[in-house]
Amino acid sequence: MQTLSSALAAVALAVVMGFIGGVLLFRLPRLRRVLDPLLLSYYAVPVFGLYPILIVIFGLSRWPLIGIGFLFAVVARRSGLERVPRVLLRTARVCRLSPFDEIRLIMLPASLPCVFTGIKLTVVYAFIAVVAGEFVLSGSGFGYQIAFAYNAFDNPTMYGLMLLMLVFVGTLNALLRMAEARLYRRIIREAA
Repeated sequence: MQTLSSALAAVALAVVMGFIGGVLLFRLPRLRRVLDPLLLSYYAVPVFGLYPILIVIFGLSRWPLIGIGFLFAVVARRSGLERVPRVLLRTARVCRLSPFDEIRLIMLPASLPCVFTGIKLTVVYAFIAVVAGEFVLSGSGFGYQIAFAYNAFDNPTMYGLMLLMLVFVGTLNALLRMAEARLYRRIIREAA
């Protein structure tokens, strides 16, 4: 349960902060030009090296693992917003929509395919980071149980736990894919 709650907290934080960061980078092109090299090299940084710093900041709790999951899963993705047709953005300005309404009514629906792809990747990355963090750095959780079985040469338990995690994350991803397909069908019905 600790692993699930930590990973879901990391997913929620990563999705919200990733979308907010993507909107900010889309709206502020100068900031985007400054941060582009850093974002392109983001995954070259060993995120688990930041764990001691997170322990100093958050203490010995589950928050450092959530932080590792968040850092591994979040990347401000603006590519979906770049695919929003310019005519829609100009129409929003002509209609004098507030920035919040423009994001809610124009940008988010138009970038939905990229947003769902980002959410699916975020789920996988967050679970990988949290389980790997528990495997190496924690004294409890699902990753710790896998590491304990590994160190005890209990292969059936270790592989069973790994299979259970694979099935769970695969099911979660399949549910997201079904929700995405249902949403697309609804959008197509409303457009027709």
